[in-house]
Amino acid sequence: MIASVILAVLAVLLLVFLLRLAKGQSVPAGIAKNAAEHLRPVDVNAFRNLVDPEEREYLRQRLPQAEFRRIQRERVRAAIDYIASSAHNAAILIRVGEAARASADPATAEAAARLIADALSLRIYALRTIPRLYLEMMVPGTGGTPLGVADGYEQMTRLAVHLGLQHPLGKVSSAL
Repeated sequence: MIASVILAVLAVLLLVFLLRLAKGQSVPAGIAKNAAEHLRPVDVNAFRNLVDPEEREYLRQRLPQAEFRRIQRERVRAAIDYIASSAHNAAILIRVGEAARASADPATAEAAARLIADALSLRIYALRTIPRLYLEMMVPGTGGTPLGVADGYEQMTRLAVHLGLQHPLGKVSSAL
């Protein structure tokens, strides 16, 4: 009985930790004013190339097995870096959206709410994907293809740019 209670408490604490991590609590609230300085560059086309199953199969057929595994580990490491940068940028855009959500303009507030929802979804998806990619590095063929990160990042970027047109965000939209 006591073990069950301890496990339940640990599960709740882990859930709270993951939600705080996904929401971007590690990003200071005042970052919205100069968010562009803190955004990390993400080349979505390069990321798509790294996780493209056809590209992976092409390399598998053309390279010796040992060389393919080494290169694939490097490609997965680079994909993890892109995903981590996407999650970081999503946390910043959550803060930007929270600042813009207080706008008196209903269209701006609505765009901010959509940005927050999309950035939160992307962040959660990214944080779920990174462990799978580490597993892919250890056991090739087990991690899956995280193309949803690229799609989510592009959607979030479009919303940030749209919000930037409605609400002055400084250089955020050009930094994405």
